[in-house]
Amino acid sequence: MSDRQDASNLTELINTMEQMAREKTKVSVDDIVRAVGSRSFGPLLLMAWLITLAPIIGDMPGMPTLMAALVLLTSVQLLMGREAFWLPKWLLNRSLSRTKFDKALHYIKKPAKWVDSLLGVRLAWMTGYIGIRVTAVMCLLIALAMPPMEFIPFSANGAGLALSLFGLGLVARDGIMLSLGFLLTGVTFTVVLINVL
Repeated sequence: MSDRQDASNLTELINTMEQMAREKTKVSVDDIVRAVGSRSFGPLLLMAWLITLAPIIGDMPGMPTLMAALVLLTSVQLLMGREAFWLPKWLLNRSLSRTKFDKALHYIKKPAKWVDSLLGVRLAWMTGYIGIRVTAVMCLLIALAMPPMEFIPFSANGAGLALSLFGLGLVARDGIMLSLGFLLTGVTFTVVLINVL
């Protein structure tokens, strides 16, 4: 997997994904990972959010579980100290139509600039070595919980939004966003437990 320069905000990430593999009628996970880079945890989390939260894609059967596998694998490898993330071929080869992918990006692109305007370097100590590892643990827990979330309305969207806050926080070095991600994770897990028990 080749790497490009990492996106520094949500708008840049969306633009990068829009420009990739224009000649293809289908977009694979491998195409997306190549576009956003396989070395940075933040952009990969944002990618998982874009796919999970977008109504056109995230509601497709199996998609939350697929993104959970991606988050799980990258989280574990980050905790192991790997510099580049390895993903299995069965995950990289999964694909969806270019039309659905473009529609999803168009849907998310509208509020992206507004989201970017909320970002800033705040509580940057939370995005340091320890903060990134704590965030990876939370993402790992979310990934493990996402498969049953497919059967609980809107819970996968809550998990996807939490991943987005973690991704945005890491990319922009914004500890406030990470804090909101921790809070939303707690709320989402509470909702899931209420529905399961």
